[in-house]
Amino acid sequence: MKISIADLSDIDDVLALQNKYHIGSIKEEDKSSGFVTISFTRQQLSSLIQEESGLFIARNNGVLVAYAMSASWSFWVAWPMFAHMAKGLPELTFLGQPLSTENSYQYGPICVDQSARGSGVLALIFDFAREKMARRYPILVTFINKLNPRSFAAHTQKLGLRVIQEFEYNNNCYYELVYDTSKPLEFVKLVA
Repeated sequence: MKISIADLSDIDDVLALQNKYHIGSIKEEDKSSGFVTISFTRQQLSSLIQEESGLFIARNNGVLVAYAMSASWSFWVAWPMFAHMAKGLPELTFLGQPLSTENSYQYGPICVDQSARGSGVLALIFDFAREKMARRYPILVTFINKLNPRSFAAHTQKLGLRVIQEFEYNNNCYYELVYDTSKPLEFVKLVA
């Protein structure tokens, strides 16, 4: 398994994996296994790569099996959902300080192909991305739709993210979660 920061040549594979697991294209009976809700364009992925170095990928024998995104709030606020989250940051406290767009970043979405689930790739790509982003931000922030219990369990039980609040947006209910980026995953040390 090779984990790396994506470059522009990876975009087609990322788009294919995104489309395979997007809530708008996945079969209803497969949604319980996890899905992604945001559909990114080629241009948005290019910006994420070139301006943020925030697209992380995992390949198994050359085949893309997972991606994770991480970026500053200034990147994400183009989407109303993230603008809503950024606006509410100062009302939340973690690591003894109010959250802000300066001390935190938005992690996710993350997508893992069915063929790689249970292989440890989630922890590997998460920790790789965490390590890269920890150089700029002490706090990771993300959200998970309450209709996605697989993702919630993976992020809280396997990765150790903590729920900081629950919120509603656009008639959907979400968990908002945080993580201390100075803390490497113990699981990764055992696998690596």
